[in-house]
Amino acid sequence: MISVPGTPVLVVVDIQGGSGASAEPSGIPLMGGREARAPRVENIIARCRAAGVPVVFIQEVHKPSLVDIGRELDGAEGPHCIEGDDGTELASWIDPQPEEFVIRKRRYSAFFGTELEIVLKAHKADTLFLVGGLTDVCIHYTAVDAHQHDYHVRVLSDCVGGSSPEAHDAALRAIAYMQRDALVTAHEVLEYLAAR
Repeated sequence: MISVPGTPVLVVVDIQGGSGASAEPSGIPLMGGREARAPRVENIIARCRAAGVPVVFIQEVHKPSLVDIGRELDGAEGPHCIEGDDGTELASWIDPQPEEFVIRKRRYSAFFGTELEIVLKAHKADTLFLVGGLTDVCIHYTAVDAHQHDYHVRVLSDCVGGSSPEAHDAALRAIAYMQRDALVTAHEVLEYLAAR
């Protein structure tokens, strides 16, 4: 059984894409496997809700003028997550419930300049389950900030995807170096939820 200290909260990071019909390029390189991960993530969300584990959704959004994108264009990514684009909306199968929080962010970390810390304190969170993307960007930086805010981090390694398989694997290694129990699988989390 995996170690999950205290009260867990599931944080669903940047699972966007709207209806999936958008022809606009996202400006972000992506590794494959998103279609295979989606049912696992959907099941984790449903099982967390059934077990009374709060679910918080994160959505990256930038103004069309890019006035709020900061240094994000200094790396490999082009303009992305533009407000008003269908592809910026949460994926069509993501269905936040009325009492669940959807937190918009303008930087890679879900903690930076958002109300996430207030929401986690309201839920008395001790451990964060992280799913979504990108493993090497928003998952990694959110995990680092969670660690620095003294949360236990559990990244569901088969429910995250990176900009490439190599970057994904490197980010998981870095997260595991930071917290030795940080990497878990969807199956292990489902076992934990069933035993709660």
